[in-house]
Amino acid sequence: MKAELAIQLLKFCFQIFNFIFLVLGVSVLSCSLWILFSSGHLLNALPSDEVRIVGTGLLLIGGLVVLVSVLGSIGANREKVLLLMMYLGLLIVLVLGQLFITLLLLINRDKIERRVDDTVDQLISQYDPDGTSQNHLLDSVQKQGRCCGRTGPSDWLTNSFIQNLTFPDILPDILPCSCFNGSHPNATLCCSDCEPTTDPLIGQGDSLYEQGCKSRVSEWLQQNVLTIAGMGFALIFIQVVQSLVAVYLWRVIGRRVGSTGSRVLKDPDRAHLDPIPQEHMDEYVDDTLKNDGFIELQKNT
Repeated sequence: MKAELAIQLLKFCFQIFNFIFLVLGVSVLSCSLWILFSSGHLLNALPSDEVRIVGTGLLLIGGLVVLVSVLGSIGANREKVLLLMMYLGLLIVLVLGQLFITLLLLINRDKIERRVDDTVDQLISQYDPDGTSQNHLLDSVQKQGRCCGRTGPSDWLTNSFIQNLTFPDILPDILPCSCFNGSHPNATLCCSDCEPTTDPLIGQGDSLYEQGCKSRVSEWLQQNVLTIAGMGFALIFIQVVQSLVAVYLWRVIGRRVGSTGSRVLKDPDRAHLDPIPQEHMDEYVDDTLKNDGFIELQKNT
């Protein structure tokens, strides 16, 4: 009775932690898909092997977490010792993989940040009024960050299109519309209030954002790195707890199976409950007489 109660309590705790484990796994899977396939962030524009390795690793870990969670849930509900052993083995593999990916991300954080800076400089130099997706990406960064250029508006002097529209070596008066604060009450933004010089991506105006976007991009990258690392360490913690609960559950189920088998073997009335086939009756009688000493007694007489 106590063993049955212990099993039910362990199964309940196991399912709670397994659900948390599953939610974190789905979060990691979604994060990896965002890193690898979303076109609305700077990481996707990076020509960086480290980012692809981290994204692919998170994709594999997230998918494996979902599969392992389902496997553990089935093993606990059906009390299958083999499935629980497989579950424990896969948890160890997951912990090692997560440690590798998380440490790789933290170690290469500065390198990824330098790649982001280089990518922003490249986007600025290649910016043109054709309205490409990378142009919209850079405009989104400047609008949301309320900034202009990587270190400041003067970075736009490296853009060949803007160089042809402005005086060289001075702060340009024609910039992407995202460099101007269109909500400012004194703004006379040519991008929206008058006929623009080119496509509405580029125009003239006041209320210029003087601050560069480097600090904004660094903060954004730092938050994403810490979020991914936090999810990784949270998964590792949950896996450690899951391993302990699974080990206890496996041991209790094993003891119950062992005690049930021993009770069947030791039951003195078992021979009377199970009928003996006729062809084995003579062997059974001989074994019984031998055990009772009748055959030895007959030999002695």
